[in-house]
Amino acid sequence: MRLNSIKLSGFKSFAEPTNFMLPGQLVGVVGPNGCGKSNIMDAVRWVLGESRASELRGESMQDVIFNGTTTRKAASRSSVELIFDNADHRAGGQWAQFTEIAVKRVLTRDGTSSYYINNQPVRRRDVQDVFLGTGLGPRAYAIIGQGTISRIIESKPEELRLFLEEAAGVSKYKERRRETENRLSDTRENLTRVEDILRELNANLEKLEKQAEVAQKYNTLQADVTLRQQQLWFLKRAEAEAEQSRLKADAEKAVNELESRLADLRSVESDLETIRQAHYAAGDQVNQSQGLLYEASAEVGRLEAEIRFVVEGRQRVEQRLVQLREQAAQWTTRREEAQAETAALEGQDAQASEQAALLAAQVEDQAAALPGLEEALRAAQAALPSSARAWCRCSSRSRCWRRTSATSTSKAAS
Repeated sequence: MRLNSIKLSGFKSFAEPTNFMLPGQLVGVVGPNGCGKSNIMDAVRWVLGESRASELRGESMQDVIFNGTTTRKAASRSSVELIFDNADHRAGGQWAQFTEIAVKRVLTRDGTSSYYINNQPVRRRDVQDVFLGTGLGPRAYAIIGQGTISRIIESKPEELRLFLEEAAGVSKYKERRRETENRLSDTRENLTRVEDILRELNANLEKLEKQAEVAQKYNTLQADVTLRQQQLWFLKRAEAEAEQSRLKADAEKAVNELESRLADLRSVESDLETIRQAHYAAGDQVNQSQGLLYEASAEVGRLEAEIRFVVEGRQRVEQRLVQLREQAAQWTTRREEAQAETAALEGQDAQASEQAALLAAQVEDQAAALPGLEEALRAAQAALPSSARAWCRCSSRSRCWRRTSATSTSKAAS
């Protein structure tokens, strides 16, 4: 397998998507300090499954994401993709059939890490299995970075043995052997657990046999109970069907009775409607009678007002008549006095004679008007008995009207 290209996006100092083409068998990355040579090596180790941040020269795995600068904001994800030429089909597993293998790893700010092989989601273990025995890996010898030679030279025999086994291509077999041994160990533990369970079951076999007999007897009784329950349910069903038939007949009878009652109810409703119409007609008559009563009450009020007016007029006439009589008496007295004074003072001047004559004329006018007022009073008294009414209080304490004569007007209230 040969590495053809490296695609980086948001990894450490590579903020923009960057693609490194590797055309030859032996490729070296050279450049001044700080240009990002070690970041390329870290990207290759990181995408091949490196899980320790210290091996990538960082404190946490989030340090591999571009943190931003004063002129550029930080990236939200880091992505590295390695494209290998697999024309010799050295890749193991199901990926051996592909002539080109693309291994990709993506890490986001929330800590989600994903691996892809040919754009198919895989596990980190699947990525490592692909490159077993090829010299590629997070800490393999195929990638020689800063300090790698000194680490190989100064390594312990055990660590050097790992490099030699990786170069000889036996590491994948040892890994499979280790996996097989782990599976065998798990199988032995499972067998031991099964043997313990069998010994415990053999010790409880007699008890289990007795329990089996009890269970068999229980099943027999349970089957008998089930049969009895089914028979009981059958009897209950037959009784329920008979009861249903009886209830159905009763329901039909009740429906017929209900229809009869409904017919009676309709007849009663028809009679009720006739009575209601008669009630409405009677109510109309009552309303008409009340209207007539209101008109009669209004007429009674009007007549009462007229009576009060006539009575008050009569009283005013009587008072006026009394006043006129008093004035007539006064004028008569004054006339007699004037005549006496006239007889005694015949020798006075003409002015006194004229005043006396004027006073006599006024007295004569008042005396002439007095018979007319008396005639008007007698006419009012004659007209009053024909329209005057008085209240009558019967024993039932109800009010009624009765005509009264001119002689009993003052005794109207009884």
